[in-house]
Amino acid sequence: MKYVLASGSERRQELLHRIIDEFDIIISDFDEHKVLFENNVDKYVITLAKGKALGVKESLKEDAIIIAGDTIVVLDNKILGKPTSEEDAYNMLKLLSGKTHRVYSGIVVINMYNNKIEEKSLYTEVKFSTLSDDEINDYIRTGEPFDKAGAYGIQGYGGVFIEGINGCYYNVVGLPLNLLNKMLNKVKE
Repeated sequence: MKYVLASGSERRQELLHRIIDEFDIIISDFDEHKVLFENNVDKYVITLAKGKALGVKESLKEDAIIIAGDTIVVLDNKILGKPTSEEDAYNMLKLLSGKTHRVYSGIVVINMYNNKIEEKSLYTEVKFSTLSDDEINDYIRTGEPFDKAGAYGIQGYGGVFIEGINGCYYNVVGLPLNLLNKMLNKVKE
């Protein structure tokens, strides 16, 4: 069977290699900005992931199993995306400081061989330490916050800010391996 990851994320690619040896990468041209957030985070992340998966499906000329995901950070029902500037990163990290937030992922797996589709969402709670302005500014200078939802990476320098998590660690990195493995098994039945 051919597998396709609908993501250019190096983190997702690295994690997927723990489940699947060989897969192609096709970056979806799905416009995430078209999806409106209507106060239902689970539905929102699944809609984003499904848009990516269907976009890649349309471009394929042969059957494959398509894997797509989207991960967002949510604090007090407010979505914290990828920061657009140092000031934006600072404001996000200041908001997260000393609080518990949720990291949600939507995962969609499409098996084109048998037309089965699995779509799921889950969240992990992440507790941040209280951060000083110096800690935030030093972290921003590493450059790490700029391609990460919520302006931090748990698997990188940002991991030192995490007091604890409740849920799947790999979800916070960007691809919940346990859930994805179960979904892959289900679409292959």
